[in-house]
Amino acid sequence: VTLAPTTNTGEIKTKPTQHSVQELRRIGIQPDIIAVRSKVALDDNAKRKIGLFANVNLNAVISSHDVSSIYKVPEILEEQGLVNIILNRFGYNNRFNWNGWKDLTRLYDNLNKEIKIAMVGEYVKLSDSYVSINHAFEHAGLSLGCKVNIDMIDSEIFENNKSKLSMLDNYDGILVPGGFGKRGSEGIILTADYARVKNIPYLGICFGFQLAIVAFARNVCKIENANSTELDLYTKDPVVDLLPEQREIDKLGGTMRLGSHEIEILPNTIAYKLYNKDKIIRRHRHRYEFNQAYKELFEKLGMRFSAFSDNNRRAEILELDNHKFYIGVQYHAEFSSRFGKPEEAFLAFVNACINNIKH
Repeated sequence: VTLAPTTNTGEIKTKPTQHSVQELRRIGIQPDIIAVRSKVALDDNAKRKIGLFANVNLNAVISSHDVSSIYKVPEILEEQGLVNIILNRFGYNNRFNWNGWKDLTRLYDNLNKEIKIAMVGEYVKLSDSYVSINHAFEHAGLSLGCKVNIDMIDSEIFENNKSKLSMLDNYDGILVPGGFGKRGSEGIILTADYARVKNIPYLGICFGFQLAIVAFARNVCKIENANSTELDLYTKDPVVDLLPEQREIDKLGGTMRLGSHEIEILPNTIAYKLYNKDKIIRRHRHRYEFNQAYKELFEKLGMRFSAFSDNNRRAEILELDNHKFYIGVQYHAEFSSRFGKPEEAFLAFVNACINNIKH
């Protein structure tokens, strides 16, 4: 893989590629394929020049140029014959059907709707913290013919000035991603309650699930001091509490509840309609959970827990009836989303946001 810089006039420079391949050959390494990174597609002249000086077949000089989505990369490589070159090199036949993939990538140029999502969290200054969520939105949006625009909002701004919560009225939906620790947590609690009161589609993941519980406890159940013991170790009403098996652990990190777990979804629930099945397997990364001592009170006042794991010991999904969309999941739904097969909670959330478009 080499780089072909482009000048301000649009000329592609092949010298860096030529020299780097020459240095490889000097130590006895002869490439079979050269993939050239560039801003624009290599023209035939540039390919011939590289092939000649690098002693590589012209067909094996592959243009790896910038495209609008990472999911278009396999398509442009396949169109240039890269798959066949590799398979032929190892003596295999190409039996892969690319038509389905190409049908999906073509949708990128035909998205007829746009939505605006507010992602309210703690690590918004580090956009890569939520890269899996960004891709899950892309998968869901593509399936629904919709471009998903995401604004990342630091939850701390709401703690110092509650009036700023009104900015959330400009969005078609609100997502609160996973997170840890006290910083910005009160802002997330305010956000979760604001989405409930204002009937704005809401999806809470992990921390967003837990703090939606705290928000409901304080504002609907009227439990004034309700909290998570992660945020207030001595709270009198720990509606979110440490997992029992975590109580004797003093070393953090890989000791939390990790990996895939089977989840049972109750019939006649919103969650069942989303997944259309009674069992799913999803990945987890958490140390705290809903305290089911409060379950009866919550459900009496309108928050239903519709999925459980570990023989009903862990609540996995919360939902509100009579709301455009209000779902929280303890697991990381984004990790199960794939190109062409969006995760069901994300798909339903994006669909609810489309139905809530404000602009």
